[in-house]
Amino acid sequence: MIAIIDYGAGNLHSVKNALDFLGAKSVVTGDREEILNADRVILPGVGAFGDAMKCLDGSGLTETVRESALSGRPFLGICLGLHLMFEESEESPGVKGLGIFKGKVVKIPESKNLKIPHMGWNSITIIKDSKILKNIGDNPYVYFVHSYYVKADDKNLISAYTEYGQKLDIAVERDNIFATQFHPEKSGDTGMDILKNFLSA
Repeated sequence: MIAIIDYGAGNLHSVKNALDFLGAKSVVTGDREEILNADRVILPGVGAFGDAMKCLDGSGLTETVRESALSGRPFLGICLGLHLMFEESEESPGVKGLGIFKGKVVKIPESKNLKIPHMGWNSITIIKDSKILKNIGDNPYVYFVHSYYVKADDKNLISAYTEYGQKLDIAVERDNIFATQFHPEKSGDTGMDILKNFLSA
């Protein structure tokens, strides 16, 4: 069973629909025991970093999410779910993230030639052997909606980047923990392949 964490600030239905399409059993839940007992866990997210952490703290799930990610079972953060796994974000100064990874979230630099937020399809470059980004082709296209990106202290975490005015790190992977800036559930066949890889990770 896959637990999709419901903390009041996530793109839950599209993730659930994608898993249903793949025939994977999943539940949208904010229950601590259900999350900790799940075979796999997904932390989705849309909106602002500070609002999401406020929702997590208010729901009493902050430690549950951290515990789940560090449990050794496959854990996937999506979009804002990736950001929340780091220590802090320029989007919400003074707000502490989950701190699962060391580093921070920073704003994509303004440019007269680029629209912020970065929204739409873009290719990615995979830079290390990855359990969830395997067998998806060279420079596959995936779907983004974001104004911020992660800067990890440990560059060995990074599994893929994209080019948008500059190189942006957009996927991390360590042991059982995976996270992507893009939305696999909105990335067509490539996204479905990534979710399949997560289901077998």
